Amino acid sequence: MTTLREVTPDHLQDVLEDLAGTARRQLATSLRSLFRALKRKRLIFHDPARHLAVGDLTGTLRPVPSDLLAGLLDHAATPFARLTIALAAIHAVPATEIRTARTADLNLARGTLELRRGLLRHTLYLEELTHHLAADWLTYRHQRWPASANPHLLVSQKTALDPDHPAVHRNTLQQVLPKGLTLDRLRQDRILDEAFTTGDPLKLMRLFGITEQTAMRYVGTAYPERTATLPR
Repeated sequence: MTTLREVTPDHLQDVLEDLAGTARRQLATSLRSLFRALKRKRLIFHDPARHLAVGDLTGTLRPVPSDLLAGLLDHAATPFARLTIALAAIHAVPATEIRTARTADLNLARGTLELRRGLLRHTLYLEELTHHLAADWLTYRHQRWPASANPHLLVSQKTALDPDHPAVHRNTLQQVLPKGLTLDRLRQDRILDEAFTTGDPLKLMRLFGITEQTAMRYVGTAYPERTATLPR
């Protein structure tokens, strides 16, 4: 190599593959710090160590590879698929809550979607893309099933006119994704990406409505050096 701009995440993984314990943690932490500094000074365009895991990999949260994420919305064939992907990949909504979200809780005028979590509510503030996709879905749904009384935001051919008003099946949601990818992985990737970007557990809690313990887990994965000296 003639420049560090040529380094890829695969190169770093190859270097760390045969290391373990303290040796692995020290080298991985050094690589993370090095490439973060180079990126900050704009000496490299992309940080290959951004998602580099430090320490034991067992049970560690891992981001979805960027090549799997690229073009998901472009390849989604229906308004149903595009809105489902946006809710998981942009707003980190769990699959269960995507299934049970209600049309009455979507307010396009305000640009919000309220998610029901037991007695609690979590408000999503829809950015332009998701707002556009939600509007497209509502238009499509009304044109396709104008007589549907199902209160759920997402409906399918089977559930739209079902008098029992069921939520769409989880498998129906999963079918919008290519093989090897799940909505849970998209959600995990989104939260982990935000943790790498901000390192702020309070922001993660506010943005995604997750618990303190969950937020700390993601931040600990993104920045293990911050928690390495905490008592166990």
